[in-house]
Amino acid sequence: MTTATPAEAAQRYGLEKPPKKVVLAYSGGLDTSVMLHWIRKTFDCEVVAYMANVGQAENIPEIERKAKKTGAAEMWTLDLREEFVKDYVFPAVRANAVYEGQYLLGTSLARPLISQYQLAVLNEVGADTVAHGATGKGNDQVRFELGYAALQPNVQVLAPWRSWDMKSRADLIAYAQQNNIEIDASPDKPYSCDRNLLHCSYEGGVLEDPWVDAPADIFTLTCDPRQAPDTPEQVTIEFVDGWPTAVNGEKLKGAALLTRLNEIGGRHGVGRIDIVENRFIGMKSRGVYETPGGTLLHAALRAVESITMDREVLRMRDQMALKFAETTYYGFWFSPEMKAMHAFVDAAMEGVTGTARLELYKGSWRVSGRTSPFPLYSEEHVTFEDDNVYHQKDAEGFIRLQGLRLKLAAQRQAKIAAAAEPEIDAVIQADTTENVDKPVPVGAE
Repeated sequence: MTTATPAEAAQRYGLEKPPKKVVLAYSGGLDTSVMLHWIRKTFDCEVVAYMANVGQAENIPEIERKAKKTGAAEMWTLDLREEFVKDYVFPAVRANAVYEGQYLLGTSLARPLISQYQLAVLNEVGADTVAHGATGKGNDQVRFELGYAALQPNVQVLAPWRSWDMKSRADLIAYAQQNNIEIDASPDKPYSCDRNLLHCSYEGGVLEDPWVDAPADIFTLTCDPRQAPDTPEQVTIEFVDGWPTAVNGEKLKGAALLTRLNEIGGRHGVGRIDIVENRFIGMKSRGVYETPGGTLLHAALRAVESITMDREVLRMRDQMALKFAETTYYGFWFSPEMKAMHAFVDAAMEGVTGTARLELYKGSWRVSGRTSPFPLYSEEHVTFEDDNVYHQKDAEGFIRLQGLRLKLAAQRQAKIAAAAEPEIDAVIQADTTENVDKPVPVGAE
């Protein structure tokens, strides 16, 4: 069998030109380990392995060693944890971005950041092609490539899962064994996972049947709520203009703050969900997620908003929250509409400053207190006791005016009904007259 030239391979796999140097988004897992070798072999080019540290809690030196052993010309590892939390996680929390009512967008928020710095590495090393390990069925391929399109529209993109002959995890394992690629995988692994500072997600394998309960041993960030402490725990979270700043009175930077909340929420089993979501490309997918710290941030900020944010601004923000979540989930983080939504959220969050107290107990949480130096909540106005700031009789005019359109509508409807009565009577009378003394056909009942 004749080996294809790089030019022939480029044509076969849908590239405009043979790549000279490829920057591969590399995780050290089965897919990207095989891709590193396959790209080198197929296109006879250098491959630079790039990994973004967004809090996946893996052995980074070991991953770097594997990349070099598999043939990477260079290995770039960038610590993006602080930027991930500050520029992606916290803005999504401030926007109340929740996809389909449950998913807090852990994977979705990491992808645009990863694609942004992948392009930075590409430009630094003089490469001409980026590659990723996303499959042709999922959302991540869209997120990565929309990021490339927005930030460097002319870059060449290689997506092996959409072009090579391998169709399954078993095919990749066989390829790795044939080519002596070091992997940590077996054909019977029951699921896949993706972890960062915001969450850990699980999908595939045994989870593809939505009726099958998630195995108890898959969870890494949270304990089983049934095994959580028997004593509730109180936690306070402080915000300034909607930005989280402190936990239990201790000022913390973004990554450290989210890590602390992950620890607190995790030991009480907070933040587990099991959902079937609608992927952007049109199919439904079952996912199991752990998001302990993010769950607490969302709950605490909503509590502070309740006493600080104007009613109409809050409603506008929550109407926009659905669009913000979908835009993030679909991969349009660097779009014009997202830029506009960020600006609105910044304006809406002005003065959303204060502290929320949550009580955590066996997988659940409840708000047990909230306070702010700039509240719209006014105890002297709302009190049921005597006050000198609100005149209850004023409510009569308010109710009368609010009810005016309802009264006018009711009067109009009465006129419509009255006008219709003669017509109805005429129809009924005519029908009755027509049927008087009419012979009944033989056999009719």
